[in-house]
Amino acid sequence: MQRFGEKLRTLRKRRGLTMRELADALELRSHGSIGDFESGRSQASIELIIKIADYFGVSLDQLLRDDVELE
Repeated sequence: MQRFGEKLRTLRKRRGLTMRELADALELRSHGSIGDFESGRSQASIELIIKIADYFGVSLDQLLRDDVELE
């Protein structure tokens, strides 16, 4: 799960979203949370990880496993 932040950033940028826009879409209180997740300063809850996977249409394996790449 070391690459979660990198993958989250990649998915966000592919959609052309700012951190604020993604935070709003995920109904997060702070857009700074996205930056914290992307940089590895903070870890998302499992509920939020599932929400992120659903939002971007990727599997949990793609999002969480370091040996599985995003499609």
